[in-house]
Amino acid sequence: MALVVPQDPELNMATARIAPERESPEQHFRKKPLRFRAFGVATAIAIVTAAWMSPYCRTAEGDVGGRFAAALAVAAAAALIGWTANSAWAASGRWLALAAIGQAAALQLIDAGILIHYQHYRLPAQATSDSVLLCALVAVACQALFVTVGLAGHWAAIRAWLESRRHMAALGAVIVLCGSVAAAVSRDPRFFLWEAAMSLALQLVNAGNILLVVWALPTRALKTIAGRLDSLLGSPEEEGPASIDRFALCAALWVVVLSALLAFFVYERHPHVADEVVYLYNARYFAQGQITMPPPPVAAAFDVDLMEYRPDKWYGAVPVGWPAILAIGAAVGAPWLVNPVLAGFNVLLSYLLLSELYPRRTVRIAVLLLCVSPWHVFLAMSYMTHTATMTCSLLAFLGVARARRTGLLRWACLAGIGVGLGSTIRPLDGLIAAVLTAAWAIGPGGRRLRFPALAALGAATCLAGALALPYNKALTGSAITSPLMQYTDEQYGAKSNAYGFGPDRGLGWPTDAYPGHTPFEAVINAELNGATVNTELFGWSTGSILLIGALLVSGAVRRADYLMLAAIAAVVLAYAPYWGNGGPDFGARYWYLMLLPAIALSARGLESLEERMPAAGRQNVRATVAVAALCALALVNYFPWRSLDKYRHYLRMRPDVQALAKRHHFERSLILVRGERFPDYASAAIYNPLDLHANQPVYAWDRNPAVRAQVLREYADRPVWIVEGPSVTGAGFRVAAGPVSAAAAGARP
Repeated sequence: MALVVPQDPELNMATARIAPERESPEQHFRKKPLRFRAFGVATAIAIVTAAWMSPYCRTAEGDVGGRFAAALAVAAAAALIGWTANSAWAASGRWLALAAIGQAAALQLIDAGILIHYQHYRLPAQATSDSVLLCALVAVACQALFVTVGLAGHWAAIRAWLESRRHMAALGAVIVLCGSVAAAVSRDPRFFLWEAAMSLALQLVNAGNILLVVWALPTRALKTIAGRLDSLLGSPEEEGPASIDRFALCAALWVVVLSALLAFFVYERHPHVADEVVYLYNARYFAQGQITMPPPPVAAAFDVDLMEYRPDKWYGAVPVGWPAILAIGAAVGAPWLVNPVLAGFNVLLSYLLLSELYPRRTVRIAVLLLCVSPWHVFLAMSYMTHTATMTCSLLAFLGVARARRTGLLRWACLAGIGVGLGSTIRPLDGLIAAVLTAAWAIGPGGRRLRFPALAALGAATCLAGALALPYNKALTGSAITSPLMQYTDEQYGAKSNAYGFGPDRGLGWPTDAYPGHTPFEAVINAELNGATVNTELFGWSTGSILLIGALLVSGAVRRADYLMLAAIAAVVLAYAPYWGNGGPDFGARYWYLMLLPAIALSARGLESLEERMPAAGRQNVRATVAVAALCALALVNYFPWRSLDKYRHYLRMRPDVQALAKRHHFERSLILVRGERFPDYASAAIYNPLDLHANQPVYAWDRNPAVRAQVLREYADRPVWIVEGPSVTGAGFRVAAGPVSAAAAGARP
């Protein structure tokens, strides 16, 4: 007989309130993602912390180096895997994490660095001699293996697609196009072929990786993504001229902030290219209301490249337009902010111009691509001329577009002002813009400009461009002789910087393939610039011209697309007879006018892919998601890597001498800078006062004993410091001696 214990109902209720309830399986499943997310974030933080403390991620000076960018990518991959674990997004998240690690590893295999040369992949023997590079090589190999296995699971669909001859031909054409600019040409043809094959193979692997990302997307999420994209980008049917709206303003603000942050933290508000030193010099004395400076007391001790020294004056031998614009920033003590602001303004101008040609959705896609283009953002970080040239060209094209639509003369005048001012910054770019705007004004398609508008366009162009004539006259004695051409003829020989082909062309730059200039060298320059565009346009692991190739083989090219292709062709052909290609500084900078056309064609290429998705309806946004993933990877991988590996202390130009001046209280001293004219003296010279006898530190180049003796006699009443530059120390500026008297400094070896 069982003993039955009587139950007290009130006691049972109290116990129920105290005793914990068991989790249901549904509740347990909902908690699991939170645990994975926390673990993923914690892992990411641990990876970043370990990399920050590791000597492998720092330079010899202890600064954070390019390898730290790879750690950031691995940390982002860990956080992504944890964030998507145990969810419908898990598979897609894992593939995207693999793409991030694969791109980061591939970037580590590239030899770019702070010295001037085109980037190339390291040979396998070089990679295996370094443990970090060996790990990167293994990571790339693992990515290729995983992607191959993953694509094998979709082989039936791939084979069905490839059965179409049209698809096969289109794929082959895109591969040939991308392969032709997969790597920068080198003097060793065997190395070039090996590198091009390797680079193309990596691009194909990463393209397959991105396909696996979008194929793994949860089907139910596509409708939600499509709705949000419609809300952000608008409808493809929405056409007509646009006005500045919140979307455009936010995009412009993003570019201004991002490029300004890079200018402050990476570029350190300091010039890094020889041209930039002169631009800043010019801007400073322009801001003081001067068009020249008094000559230095000892010209050889204050020798800066592209500066012209005359008995009665001293001036920068560069076109007047850009220093005049930069002087606005110099007048308020912030010249480093001029290009970031202009880059944001260019986003607004691009939005208005493209809306004259394309539907609103295409325009917004193009603007978003412009906002994440390394080519655009890194040039905006610098003191170079190209961002301002693009501003003038966009004003010109927008003016013609509005004049064609409205017939108003003021728009034609704006176009002429843009062309004319552009010619005072970069004359050849101004000529390209002039030809294109004239052709568009009188050419086929749409409403042509009538004679009054054409006359206004021509007059405004001439008046704005003529602003350089009195400046030329004051400096060279001839209104039609530019200071730059006079300088190069005197320093490097007659016609050394002239336009056209010939054996006397060239300034002896290390990036110049051969002495003189020939059509064959023009092809080499074009390939070098094409490879750089394929890298710098978007920083994608698949190559940046992929979408342009997709558009060209799609058969969906429209009239506006032909205008963009014509603009690209005009830039390529116009620069073919010029001996230089611009080098690897800030992308294919001589081709910068093709930036917006290339981005517009990329946006159209994306739309052509979406239009040809196999299933019906607008829910097929996989191509857009793929492009968004590539842009996100560029922000996580390419931007940090390029910032830390190349542009931090680029060309060994550094602002360290300012820190030395504060630490040692240079004040009214003479500082002799040991090292080369560039980068050692150029880095210090920009901090000289315009009046070289002012009560401030004066930096002179310790060029040789004779020049030193002259300088010491000129500044005999000042204490002297001797500073060694980066090319001497292998690091930053360093005080070698001081303060000493002028006599004691003269006695030193």
